[in-house]
This record gives sequence, C-alpha cells and structure tokens, in this order.
Amino acid sequence: MSNINLIDSFQEFKDFKNIDRPTVISVLEEVFRSMLRKRYGNDENCDVIVNPDNGDLEIWRTRTVMEDGFSEDDDLEIELAEAKAIDPDLEVGDDFIEQITLESFGRRAILAARQTLVSKILELEKDEIFKKYKDRVGEIVTGEVYQVWKKETLVLDDEGNELLLPKTEQIPADYFKKGDSVRAIIDKVDMLNGNPKIIISRTAPEFLQRLFEMEVPEIFDGLITIKKIVREPGERAKVAVESYDDRIDPVGACVGMKGSRIHGIVRELKNENIDVINYTNNISLYIQRALSPAKITSIKLDDEEKRAAVYLKPDQVSLAIGRGGHNIKLAGKLTGYEIDVYREAHEDDEDVDIEEFSDEIEGWIIDEFKRVGLDTAKSVLALTVEELVKRTDLEDNTVKDVLEILRSEFE
Repeated sequence: MSNINLIDSFQEFKDFKNIDRPTVISVLEEVFRSMLRKRYGNDENCDVIVNPDNGDLEIWRTRTVMEDGFSEDDDLEIELAEAKAIDPDLEVGDDFIEQITLESFGRRAILAARQTLVSKILELEKDEIFKKYKDRVGEIVTGEVYQVWKKETLVLDDEGNELLLPKTEQIPADYFKKGDSVRAIIDKVDMLNGNPKIIISRTAPEFLQRLFEMEVPEIFDGLITIKKIVREPGERAKVAVESYDDRIDPVGACVGMKGSRIHGIVRELKNENIDVINYTNNISLYIQRALSPAKITSIKLDDEEKRAAVYLKPDQVSLAIGRGGHNIKLAGKLTGYEIDVYREAHEDDEDVDIEEFSDEIEGWIIDEFKRVGLDTAKSVLALTVEELVKRTDLEDNTVKDVLEILRSEFE
C-alpha cells in the first residue's frame, strides 16, 4: 500500500505543467537518495532509476563480495557465504547487485518521503510560476474572475495561476463578477513568503500601449511609434504618436476608418476619451495639439522654468481645461510643461483681472484660480460653487468667500 502511495506522488509530480522532465527526474532521484543515506549511511553504491512517464522506480545496490570474516563495512561489502546463499556463482571480488524494494524502507519512511516530494513539487511549481511571469511583465494577460473582494479581485489565468487585480489598478467604472473575462497588463511580480504574487493592472499607460499594438498593425510592425502615453483612467488619455514613413498618417492609422480601430480600445477602457496626437519637436505646436480640442490664440514659453502661458478665446477656456481639469493636467504631463491658461480680454469687456483683488484674496488662492484658467472675476462668477471646488483644490467655504468678494465688485 505504501508503495502505491509513493508512485501516486510520482504521477502527481509528472502532471505539474510547469516542471520539465530533467527537473522531475532530478528531484525524484534526490528524494530516494536521501532515504538511502538515512538507511545505509551513504548512497554512493546505489543506482536510482526513475521513469517519470509511468511512475516506475528501480533502486539497485552494489556491494563487493569479500572473504568470510573480512567484511569491514556491511553497507559496501558482503561476505562470500551470505552472497553464495543468494547466488551460488559469485566469487570473492565480484559485485553483488540487489534490488531494494520500497516496502523494505518501512511505512513511516515512505510517508515522510511522499511528504518531502509533495513539498518539493509545490516549491518548484511556485518558482516556475514566478520565473514565467517575471519574464512577462509588461505583457497583456487574459483571465477569468474567480473572486471579488473589497480591495482586490482574484483572477485565474488559463492554467489556473492566481493573479491579483487591486482596486487601485482598476478603472473606476470596472465592475466584475465571478466568471467574467478580464484583460490587464502584468504590472509587478514578487515572491512573498515563498509564494509568487502577480499584480495585474488596467490603469497603467502600458496597458493602453499594448491595446494599440494589438489594434494597429503599423504600431506592431514599428512603422508608427508611440512616443508617450498619459492617462486619467476611465476619464481621458492622450497618446503622442510619430510615423517614420511620410506616407502614413499616424493619427489616422491609430483611429482607423470611422474610428474602427480605436473604438474597441475605448470600449475596453470603459469609454475613456482617447486623444491621439501627432508628436512634434516644436514645443509650441506640441502644446497646442496636446490641448486639443481647444483652439489656442497664442502661446508664450519659458523654457528654463518649463512653463507655458496659453491664451484662448473665452469660449475655448473650458475646453482647454476639460471636465474636472483632466485635459490641461494631461497636456502638461504629455509635454512636460506647466501650462497656465489665460482668456483673452476684449476691449468692451467690463471684466476685472483677479489679481486686482489681491488685497482681499490671499495670493495662493488667486494662483489656484489662475492655474485652472480662471484669471478674471467674471470667469470665476460664471461657475457654480460645486464646479469651482471640483476644478480647484479649494474648500467650499473658501470658494464662497471669494464669490462674495467678486460679486460685490459688480453690484
């Protein structure tokens, strides 16, 4: 019965998909050599033959035949009389070869060996999973949702390996239930207390890049290069692309006929707005394109401070800033410039520059309004308290106080 249990362990070992044949044989052999050393003191005169395909195991022990009374080590030598009792043809100096059966080790030793074997199996399997995924960081993986928790979701790949999708790496609009198929990028692989921890992400810029490579053959083939990607996951993304072939329009190729190529990506990212921008070394033009869909009237650059003062018509300011300030924030990340938005003043405007209120409003509050393109009294008054709080980092009470000061100017 013990013999069968151990052979079952061989089969269990053999069926592990990530372990190669030489490793199977090496580990199995080491387990039995360890048993031999415990029993006989050494294993140098033993041969362990393992067949991992069918679970067969043979152990052969060789001892030298010695004159009766001259054997000094029974583990390496056997006396002539004892040897002849088994094989009458043997003489002094011959090799006495015998097969060691598993049953002869005893039930306790066999159970211990099986436990060691299973332990090594799991250890090797974990190491192989770690190596496999460590080499795949940055690749897209598809899995099935197995369990959904508050802070993370457990996903199983097609081999049953566990992948973790933290809430922080999910798009805000993501909603998963058991059995759902999910695509993400392999973001990070660590070994934690001997167990591989594989973190996947749907918010990383690289995830969007891999989706473009899958949908746009020119990117996959290297004819179009993605220079940079910035994202506010689930809200907006900006992708700067460049073509090495003058005959290829990089933006058109990425978007596809009637948006056919980008549509699938947008759907995967839960309707994230994706602006594809033609990259250029001309910083002014690059910033202008990055602020799309807003149209800029003029721009002043401070290359040392990496700041850009952008002037727009009043109706273009909100487009430049975007909902929740995402557009201007992403444009700044994409170009590497801090972008300040100013609305062009008209001669017949009875508006007042917000700087004029510096004696009543603190400077850092004025700077916060200017940062989001609200540089005049009327531009601030045109928005509700809720909108102003959302666009700026100011609190409700601060915004209300400012609005009261500004309204008094026009009463």
